[in-house]
Amino acid sequence: MLQSKESEDPPGNSSLAADPSLGPTLALTHSITESMAPLNDGATPISTNEFNDLALDDSPLLPSHDESIQLDAAAGLTNPIAPDVESRAAPAADPTVPIEKRVEAFEDLMDSEIGDTSLSRARNIERTIGLRQLYLKFEGGNPTGTQKDRIAFAQAMDALRRGYTAMTLATCGNYGAAAGLAASLAGLRCYVYIPASYRTRRIAEIERTGAILIRTNGDYENAVELSRQHARKDELYDANPGGDNTALQLMAYGSIAYEIYDELRDAPAAVAVSVSNGTTLAGLYRGFLSLYRRGKTSRIPRMIAGSSHNKNPIVYAFRHNLLRCDDLRPKSIRETKVNEPLVNWHAVDGEAALEALRATHGIANDASDKEMSTLSKSLRSAEGLDVLPAATAGLHALIELHRESNLPSDRYVVVLTGRKG
Repeated sequence: MLQSKESEDPPGNSSLAADPSLGPTLALTHSITESMAPLNDGATPISTNEFNDLALDDSPLLPSHDESIQLDAAAGLTNPIAPDVESRAAPAADPTVPIEKRVEAFEDLMDSEIGDTSLSRARNIERTIGLRQLYLKFEGGNPTGTQKDRIAFAQAMDALRRGYTAMTLATCGNYGAAAGLAASLAGLRCYVYIPASYRTRRIAEIERTGAILIRTNGDYENAVELSRQHARKDELYDANPGGDNTALQLMAYGSIAYEIYDELRDAPAAVAVSVSNGTTLAGLYRGFLSLYRRGKTSRIPRMIAGSSHNKNPIVYAFRHNLLRCDDLRPKSIRETKVNEPLVNWHAVDGEAALEALRATHGIANDASDKEMSTLSKSLRSAEGLDVLPAATAGLHALIELHRESNLPSDRYVVVLTGRKG
C-alpha cells in the first residue's frame, strides 16, 4: 500500500463567505458556505464484515412507511437505444446465431451507444468559483443515465463471450437498470437483487427490461451476498462488483480517462468524481496511469474523491489517515433520498481507490445532502445540465480544495456520474 506523502492531515472544512459580486450564479457558492459537521459523528470502522443471514423476500415492494427509503435515482430514457442501432444489434440476442456473430453484434452496439460522453467547459461555474478551465464530463449521456452502463455492458459482453445464458447482480437501482438493459440486448436472463426497503422509479425501468426482480431483507451489502450465493448455486454469471470482476470494471471505467485525453490531448491537473465503492475513481486512475506509462500524457492527474458526510469508508479512511479502507459500522450508516448512491459501510474497491488518492497526492472530502442538492440546481441553471445530486460530490470536493488552497491556473475535470430526470 502506498503511504500518503502529505505531512499533515487532509485539509479540513471551512466556512466561507459568499462573494456578493458573483451575480446570477451565486447559488453555487451556497453549497460551500455551510460549516461541516465534525469527523467523529458516530461512524467508526470495524475490522470484519457484519453480514446477517437474512432470508429472501420475494413479496412486492414495501409500501411507503418509516423504514422505506425513497431514492433520488438517476433517470433513464424511454427508448435508451437508437432504433437503427438496436436493429443492427438484434443478432446479439438471438440464441440461434453463432456466438461469434452475437459477440460481434454486441460489440457494435457498445461502440455506438456506450461511453463517448460529452466533455464541456463550464465557463459560468468558472466565473462563480474563480477557477479557470473547469471541464465537466457528463456521464448522463449513457443509455440509462449513469456511468454504470459502462460496466454493465462490459459484464454482459463477458458473460456472452463465455457462454453464459443468465447473470445476477445486486443493486440500489442504477446498476440494475443498466444491467437489465445490457442483458436484454445480449439475450441473457438477468436476476436483479434489491433491498425491499428501497423505493425508486428505477424499479419500473428494471422490470421493463425483462429482468427478474428479487427483493431482499437487509441492506445493499446483504443483497450482494445473496446474489453471489445464487450465482454459485445455479452457475449463473456473477456480475457483482469485486472479485474476478474488478479488473474488467476498472478497465471499463478507464475508458473515461481515454476519452478525456482524446479531448484535451494531455492529462488535466486533477480529476474529481463522486465515490461509493471506489470503482469509478480507481478505474480513472488506472486509465491515466496507462496513458502516462505509454508516453501519451506528461503527467497523472491528482485524484479527488467526494462522498456523503462520514458515510463512506474511502473518504473516512483518507481523512483519518488510516492505512486501510476498513469497513464502517452498518448501524452508523443512514441512507437518504439524496445520499444513497454514495453511502455504504463496505467499499468493494476501497483499497484501490485509497491507493489512487495517495499515489497522486489526491484529496477526499464529503458533502451534506443540502450541499449536493444545491450544486445540482446550480448546474442546471448555470450550465444547463440536469445532474443527479449525488453525482456532484466530486465537484463539491474540488470547490472546497480550491477555496482552501487556491489551485493554480491549469485544467481541471469533474466527472458527473448521473443524470437526474
